[in-house]
Amino acid sequence: MGFFWLSGFYLVYCARPEDWFSPVGIIPLAKVTGVMAVLAFMFGGRKGQRKFSELPVESYFLLLMIAILMLSSMVSPVWRGGAINRTMDFSKVWVVYALTFLLVTDLAKLRRIVFIQAASVPVICLLSVVKGHNAVRLDGVLGGIYSNPNDLAFAIALSLPFCLMFLLTARSGFRKILWASGMLIMVVALFMTASRGGFITLVFTGVVCLWHFGVKGKRFYLIAVTVFVGVLVLAFAGKTMTQRFTSLWSERHELHTREERRAFDSFEQRQFLIDQAIVGIEEHPIIGIGTQNFEIYSTVWREVHMTYLQIGVEGGIPSLILFLLFFGQGFSHVWRLLRRKDLTPELKLFAGALNSVLVGFAVGALFAPEAYQFFPFFTVAYAAALLAFVEEDVRKKKAVAAKPPVRQVPAYVGMGVPVNH
Repeated sequence: MGFFWLSGFYLVYCARPEDWFSPVGIIPLAKVTGVMAVLAFMFGGRKGQRKFSELPVESYFLLLMIAILMLSSMVSPVWRGGAINRTMDFSKVWVVYALTFLLVTDLAKLRRIVFIQAASVPVICLLSVVKGHNAVRLDGVLGGIYSNPNDLAFAIALSLPFCLMFLLTARSGFRKILWASGMLIMVVALFMTASRGGFITLVFTGVVCLWHFGVKGKRFYLIAVTVFVGVLVLAFAGKTMTQRFTSLWSERHELHTREERRAFDSFEQRQFLIDQAIVGIEEHPIIGIGTQNFEIYSTVWREVHMTYLQIGVEGGIPSLILFLLFFGQGFSHVWRLLRRKDLTPELKLFAGALNSVLVGFAVGALFAPEAYQFFPFFTVAYAAALLAFVEEDVRKKKAVAAKPPVRQVPAYVGMGVPVNH
């Protein structure tokens, strides 16, 4: 039951059913599924599950970071009430991280959890494209984590490696077609967002992914297909994206379209926000100004488009250090998996996908304010659960091999039949 409700939380967070059926929006589905998962774990049978004492060290880094964010919100010089509420909302990520590690104890469960994320994002992209085909950059077409085009693009880039992994492991041609179609829709939606940070994240995620799946996996056709699809989508859906990139190396008087001028102004504004964030860190280096309070502090009601500065100015330098340590442990888990020589082909695909997502996030975080999006934290939880499963499996095999063989006693012994020694 704990795993059932945990799966429910992933579905609610990734698929956002309230965007499909508005009456559902009155129910706090994320809170309900999260609480039920905790209760089911605490009061249900826990046979065969991991213990709290086995939680990886990064779980404590994350918990301490949340505690510091709460403290900074309580003493915030900007807006205490809003910062506290946002910290409480973000704190759910620790519960999900812990439950993912404790409950996802075999490969089948890990596949199911990752499948929820990987299948939800293409569906979200299809809904966004259909509902917002006339909307500028798909801005505000959906709610929550997908309302901002940069956030939507970031979610797409961090989910594509998992979709490719499922495509390569699908056994039927129909499923392969579904995954390929979903990935195509995701790329189209990302280009429609015209998010420069999302595109950069996609490039780095894709390069690492192709290295693992294409080069090391000897599937060189993936490289050719990727280049062909990229050029095709850029030609048909990349006009706005091209205009926004063009503004980076042009003077404002050289720009002709409205979108180019908007992109140029956005770039200059981001430079100002970076300077403001650095000033905020200098003024509040230990505690910060409170969770998601930088928009107010900036005086222009905009987030700083750099995750590391975002967490540094809002939670202080200690929070930034813990943030880096948390994701550093995620990389450590993946590297330990990749160094193993006993991984099955499927586990190698999993490890490669996880590495691609973490590299994409580490680079993309330089260009987007994604400190509080759950997808990167999910990835570290997947890596920790997978490493634990692999190491537990090895220990079980060694324990079985170490047991002395059971001596077989002939059936006739003890039946009056003489035995020659």
